[in-house]
Amino acid sequence: MPINVLMPALSPTMTEGNIVGWMKKEGDTVSSGDLLCEIETDKATMEIEAVDDGTLGKIVTPDGMENVPVNAVIGVILEEGEDAAALDNWEIPEAVAVEAIEVQIPVAASAAVSAPAATAVAPAPAPAPVAAAPAANPGGRIFASPLARRMAEQSGLNLASITGSGPKGRIVKVDIEAALAGGTAPAATAAPAPAAVPLAAIGPYEDLQTSKMRKVIAQRLQEAKQTVPHFYLTIDCEIDALLKVRKELNGRSDDYKLSVNDFVVRASALSLRKVPECNASWINDGIRQYSGVDISVAVAIDDGLVTPILRNADHKGLAALSEEMKELAGRARAKPMGLMPEEYQGGTFSISNLGMFGIKEFAAIINPPQSMILAVGAGEQRPVVKDGALAVATMMSCTLSVDHRVVDGAAGAKFLGAFKGLIEDPLSMLL
Repeated sequence: MPINVLMPALSPTMTEGNIVGWMKKEGDTVSSGDLLCEIETDKATMEIEAVDDGTLGKIVTPDGMENVPVNAVIGVILEEGEDAAALDNWEIPEAVAVEAIEVQIPVAASAAVSAPAATAVAPAPAPAPVAAAPAANPGGRIFASPLARRMAEQSGLNLASITGSGPKGRIVKVDIEAALAGGTAPAATAAPAPAAVPLAAIGPYEDLQTSKMRKVIAQRLQEAKQTVPHFYLTIDCEIDALLKVRKELNGRSDDYKLSVNDFVVRASALSLRKVPECNASWINDGIRQYSGVDISVAVAIDDGLVTPILRNADHKGLAALSEEMKELAGRARAKPMGLMPEEYQGGTFSISNLGMFGIKEFAAIINPPQSMILAVGAGEQRPVVKDGALAVATMMSCTLSVDHRVVDGAAGAKFLGAFKGLIEDPLSMLL
């Protein structure tokens, strides 16, 4: 009997995903392990493999379909010996059909409105095709799925010369295939008229299309800022000794290249081990204490921010942490992202370092369920007083954002005290 292909839950926070593009067409033979389609999740764009052998009998959610619920049927595979007639009595489960055909109406400015979900099981008739909107907007940006961009790059196609048939003129897989075949891409369907939203006279503007990841980041950080009682502690660390030790260690071998951030990670991990009450989360009206120290390190990527995790960081030396972080960050920036969900989900403590951008000091938003995040600024020479005399030292400001439900001010200060001691005496981190 036909096998339903479901929208997978690729992370604990994922409730829906977007279909970037199918790599198989209806009627294609499918073997276990073949790439079926590319899905944009709340964290990344990932390729989905088939787990059964057969023939792709039906694509339920086409390229460009957005907000498809987890466990919704996105396609159907026919088993060996079955043909298209097997689909005659096949129906999309009612709950999935209702949600999957919900229409999202784009609106101007920041308003977000969705049309009511259809109540019938059968999908509504498709609207008459109209001319496709160009993918490039007046600002020159070209909207294209990651798969379409990769196909265009591999084929030497100029995306600016291709008309997109996806939502809002987005270039998708079928457009690239049509361009390679020398044909005409499928026409896009007419978009619903934008809802009327009063706008102030603010001059010309542009509404940018956002990725699933960016929408989830916005939602989660807004919830964190509104529901987590933040307080902030800032400390200045003198890093001249650290810079000297770093230079000496890097000069001893070409096998590693330590950064200041590697020392920050190591100092944070050891400080959490010294002050275990800070290595905890607020869970179900109670505190969950962690025995392992797993450090999440913020890495900027094109679509937003991802936090690869250094597991058991308190048991790893500087060189091991440095090498692992470089490898994780490289895969995080790959297209599509090369990290597995377990490599960026979880963590007991986060670090966000903007020092390389010249930022002196900032306060970061906690990423629940974690209870703390350390914001690291740039190291810079400042006038300081030593033994009653004015001197110059390289100082680095670090601000700790703390969830007051879990960690009190005294415990947060104790953590920063341990952190400062390690940063200013870097040799102690080598023990």
